[in-house]
Amino acid sequence: MTISLSEFLINLVSNPTLLVTVTLVLGVILVNGWTDAPNAIATCVSTRSIEPGKAILMAAVFNFLGVFVMTLLNAKVAQTIYKMVDFGGDSQIALVALCAALFAIVLWATAAWAFGIPTSESHALIAGISGAAIALQGGWGGINPAEWVKVIYGLIFSSVSGFGFGFLCTRFIELIFRNVNRRKTYNFFKNGQIASAAAMAFMHGAQDGQKFMGVFLLGVFLASGNANVTEFVIPVWLMVLCSIVMALGTSIGGYRIIKSVGMGMVKLEKYQGFAADLAASVSLFISSLTGIPVSTTHTKTIAIMGVGASKRLSSVNWGIVREMVLAWILTFPGCGLISFLMAHLFMAIF
Repeated sequence: MTISLSEFLINLVSNPTLLVTVTLVLGVILVNGWTDAPNAIATCVSTRSIEPGKAILMAAVFNFLGVFVMTLLNAKVAQTIYKMVDFGGDSQIALVALCAALFAIVLWATAAWAFGIPTSESHALIAGISGAAIALQGGWGGINPAEWVKVIYGLIFSSVSGFGFGFLCTRFIELIFRNVNRRKTYNFFKNGQIASAAAMAFMHGAQDGQKFMGVFLLGVFLASGNANVTEFVIPVWLMVLCSIVMALGTSIGGYRIIKSVGMGMVKLEKYQGFAADLAASVSLFISSLTGIPVSTTHTKTIAIMGVGASKRLSSVNWGIVREMVLAWILTFPGCGLISFLMAHLFMAIF
């Protein structure tokens, strides 16, 4: 099933509930571009390969391309997110619960940004819709274990591949360039890091853009009274809309997150920043092709840790790492609980 732009606009004008839902979804996408996308460019800014303003503009452009191009090629991640929870039954009540989830996600993400903590909007999204689905269905029947288990796979894969690729890429580069004068490699790795940061931004759009488009279509179908849609095709107009909103959010900035990830955790040289971006991009690309939803923040941060550990474990600021890991651990129960409570509140009021 899909929906044309004309059908969507007609429904949007005639259905106030759909208008509220779309506004909340776009708000979540904007916040994602604002708080999550800066992770993609954190390393190239920290190594001074590119100025922050230019890096943010580059990230906005490649986030746009990532959403659009990757979804045309492969929309498995969107399908996974859509099928992860059960919002079936009464479509109007389900829509209210979904709105509560989106509201909780915005609250969680904004609070994390205020404290400069690079929490994952992907994890928040999954926790938010899961908490609302549990509230809606009155128990764990609101969760589809066959799809939800892919989140666990994603956590394991992104941790192992991010750290491993980061470690190995760094060692491989050091081996190849061990007899080369470092000054002669300056421009190569400076340009290489800009390119790898662009690839990282592209893959951020590919992963996160699909997640939010899956939720967007869920809201559209619920607002239309179709609570049991199991198969769908993402329309091109939605790819463009999601891309633009995410790019707009990225252009707003996010220097606090850049500082935490790129400057606070590990002091990186240009070749190390290149290795971290390359490792994270490869991990995200594999995940996207297989339909496994992973956190771009988690993957990038773990890759930076792998790069730092290739030199020595003490070169990693484990204090900041502990804060990030704690934030990741708290996101699932924290955002999920807020969404669960908000869903009950919204359903009681509306």
